Amino acid sequence: MKLLLDTHVLLWAAANSNSLSPAARTMIDKPENSLFFSAASLWEIAIKRSLDRPDFVVDPRQLRRALIDNGYEELPITGEHAASIDRLPPIHKDPFDRMLIAQALAEDLMLVTAEDMLTKYPAAIERV
Repeated sequence: MKLLLDTHVLLWAAANSNSLSPAARTMIDKPENSLFFSAASLWEIAIKRSLDRPDFVVDPRQLRRALIDNGYEELPITGEHAASIDRLPPIHKDPFDRMLIAQALAEDLMLVTAEDMLTKYPAAIERV
């Protein structure tokens, strides 16, 4: 299965945090699953880090390098991803989450999230 981790799940997985649910850990640790991270997550981390958000203290460059070194695949933001956001219902206003959903749909990925709100979208989304 191809998994796209949302920003918080990605941060928790990278930090081996207790905030990561056992279900998420199981999905991430399965060797047959391919793990993806989005450029949108790095963008979100960079912005929120610059705003001194306590839950976004990691350096996005170091995180990117560590993810790649640990076998994650980087998913760039394409024009197709950006344009397809207009097809999403207005369930959630967070632009980063909406981009992740658009990418999951366009690339046939399962989005792994801890947010209930995102499961209302017509996409392959696993709340963990």
